Amino acid sequence: MTAADPHRDARRVAVLFDMDGVLLRGRGTDASVHDRALDDALAERGLDPDAETRALLAGHEYDVEFVRGCRRLDVDPVALYGLREQYGARLAIDRLAVGSRTPYDVAGLCDLADQYLLGVVSNNYQDVVRFVIDRYRLDAFDHVRGRATGVGGFYKRKPNPHYLLEAMSELDAADGLYVGDRATDVLAATRAGLESVFVERPYNENAALPVEPTLSVESIADLVERLTDIEESVPRPPVDGS
Repeated sequence: MTAADPHRDARRVAVLFDMDGVLLRGRGTDASVHDRALDDALAERGLDPDAETRALLAGHEYDVEFVRGCRRLDVDPVALYGLREQYGARLAIDRLAVGSRTPYDVAGLCDLADQYLLGVVSNNYQDVVRFVIDRYRLDAFDHVRGRATGVGGFYKRKPNPHYLLEAMSELDAADGLYVGDRATDVLAATRAGLESVFVERPYNENAALPVEPTLSVESIADLVERLTDIEESVPRPPVDGS
């Protein structure tokens, strides 16, 4: 989406947002949630690993160490990972339900919704994203997508552009941009053929970005103002051949 294209249909342009750190305060789900989810998954399976094996399973990545830990326990790593993520999603929602995290000032979304198709595409779990959107009545969005739990969803996380491309297809958008606060967001946008907006936060001021974002903004309000400026600078095509 550039000011150089005067004939684009604004309602077919999508503005897609990351959730954690962009719409919702905090970089993501607290690490304690993943630890508790692992404990619950192990308990359900009747597993009691030693400290070394438990350390291999810790964190939230589906990686070589996690698979190694599962082999020590003679358990299917795909199944255990999926179970842990199901518990993780429930526990994350429980924390959000008591107000552990709150949205940034997103009042400007209503102004954007008058001109653009809006969507949320997050690496957080689908149920968690849906809960946040519903709890805080973020009704401006035409498309809401978090990742699926389990290994399949893990491999579709950004910087994989899978869910961004899915959003563009579902919205039938001709063009778009993605708003995020991480290097993976900028890279995913580039891979999806979208322009990127990097939201500057205190925790990412020294982030090494793989590519230069189209815009850098300090807030949603700043983004709304910048996009409004672009819209107003675009010459309109003649009407009825005049």
